[in-house]
Amino acid sequence: MATEWNFERVTEAYSGVTGGLAWDGEVVLFAHTEADRIVRYDPKTGQASDLRKYTNRTHGLAFSPGGELYGCQQLSRRIVRFNADGTTTPMTYRFPDGGYHNMPYDLAIDRKHRIWFSDPMHRLPARGPARPHPNHQSVLRLEQLPDRTWVLKRMTNDTTRPHGILVSADQNTLYLADSDDAKAELRAYPIHADGALSGYTVLHTWGKDHRGRHPGIDGMCLDADGNIVACAGSSRSGPGPMVYVFSPTGRVLETHPTPVDPINCTFGDSHLTTLYMTSHGGGLYRVRRSGRKGWLIWPAAA
Repeated sequence: MATEWNFERVTEAYSGVTGGLAWDGEVVLFAHTEADRIVRYDPKTGQASDLRKYTNRTHGLAFSPGGELYGCQQLSRRIVRFNADGTTTPMTYRFPDGGYHNMPYDLAIDRKHRIWFSDPMHRLPARGPARPHPNHQSVLRLEQLPDRTWVLKRMTNDTTRPHGILVSADQNTLYLADSDDAKAELRAYPIHADGALSGYTVLHTWGKDHRGRHPGIDGMCLDADGNIVACAGSSRSGPGPMVYVFSPTGRVLETHPTPVDPINCTFGDSHLTTLYMTSHGGGLYRVRRSGRKGWLIWPAAA
């Protein structure tokens, strides 16, 4: 029987959307998306403080195998690296043909340091110079060439509004949350030896009724067994807000109702058994002794 989860809010401040999370081995970093900040929460002291300000609606966060922190800077329409010295390095945001991408939402970094990210449109206008948008909302990938420059590639041609994204522990599968007006899906794309993706398998589908489309996955992480721990749903329609645990084949292993509409999650603390969660209503939540252990290669296990 699954352990019953008790969601505890650990930060009283930070109202408004809180988004991506990352565990660095000692503290949890989370994006206070609407306030343009990245917040550092120390579970040993229970204190939260700003790590970065003026982040231009950064949402997704992820560490690379080398311990570098990357984020999806939505309103700048770019992926950036947040350097340890306080500077920020923008990654390339143009395709080889000169076109620009949209507004990155979530990202995952594989063992080859390739940065996979979802690139939907956003209802808010971008800041800075006006740049044309592509005619697609896709999964994109940044990868570094031998001369240390970065190249941007389009990886999917079959997505409508991609959001949460994840690379499997064995690096052979890309998990993606995609949706249209009628349905939301959790998809699994095989990653081939040459880095290309092939046809996806639908692991789970959320439908639509008179209340509207049931919201699917916003963000997700892996547990130590390779299962997908996913934040999905809303109090407005469908089965309600919850954290799902899916097997790699899509079997629903557990569901845990949440007190707020969840956005993203990650495991943390000394034994990686505490699940941290962000939400549409703000704040940072956690579940101690979740009965599951997180899968983290970097930087905590480096």
